[in-house]
Amino acid sequence: MWIEILLLSKLAVEPMHGYELRKAVEASTGHTLSNNSLYPTLRRFVDAGAVSRSAEEQEAKPPRHVYTITEVGRELLHDMLADFPPDLALNEPEFLARVGNFTWLLPAERTRVLDTRKNALTAERARLTGLAAGQADPWGRAALHHVLGKFDAELRWLADLETDPREDA
Repeated sequence: MWIEILLLSKLAVEPMHGYELRKAVEASTGHTLSNNSLYPTLRRFVDAGAVSRSAEEQEAKPPRHVYTITEVGRELLHDMLADFPPDLALNEPEFLARVGNFTWLLPAERTRVLDTRKNALTAERARLTGLAAGQADPWGRAALHHVLGKFDAELRWLADLETDPREDA
């Protein structure tokens, strides 16, 4: 779902053709979309009425298709951003796609997304702490402690996001 979020959020800013859209997603996330993920997703959006497609003439080239988000697409984007089910809460790309688009959410919706992630990280941290305590192999224990450090760092970051002045932006 995170790819869909990224595509709709870019189109919510301005209409784009496929190549521009791919480059905009890469510039904001570092993630390179393949044509095999980009164009089938855009086709599904067009079929669902979330995005419209129009042909733009080019000199001495075939026309290129420009994609524009519709009101249905804006509602879909909002719903995808605000809905962060617990079973996706440990999926980093899913979470970051939402945080990167907090502009589209109300403060209470942002808080729900952050709380869902925090609860999932806290539960997973507790599980891994138990595994680390029982780990006889020092290398395995070191690896688990490294992962626990990442969880701790993200939990601190989440606390910072909860009090970030951009919250009301």
